Amino acid sequence: MRKTMLATAAATLTVCSAALAQSTIIVDPAPTGSIVLPGEVRTYVMEQQVPSVVYEGDVVVGTTLPETVEIHEVPEMDGYAYTVVNNRRVIVEPQTHRVIQILE
Repeated sequence: MRKTMLATAAATLTVCSAALAQSTIIVDPAPTGSIVLPGEVRTYVMEQQVPSVVYEGDVVVGTTLPETVEIHEVPEMDGYAYTVVNNRRVIVEPQTHRVIQILE
């Protein structure tokens, strides 16, 4: 009987461990903040000739540009827009003007 109880306890622990392992969420401890752009978006943006706007402050991923900064949507690629700020090409979310990537 004791062996049966130990076997049952071991099986229960194994099942519980498996259940916990399946619900584990892995979080990147140091997110880079950059996204992987489709190649067509990067190529299109790099080929466009638009004037640079002057922006006071640092332009980094996560910066929300003012509504006064003109952005240009990438044709046939929903969710991508761009502008040139302080002579740097940046990809922004069209609705929020938040910088999602800086192209170098």
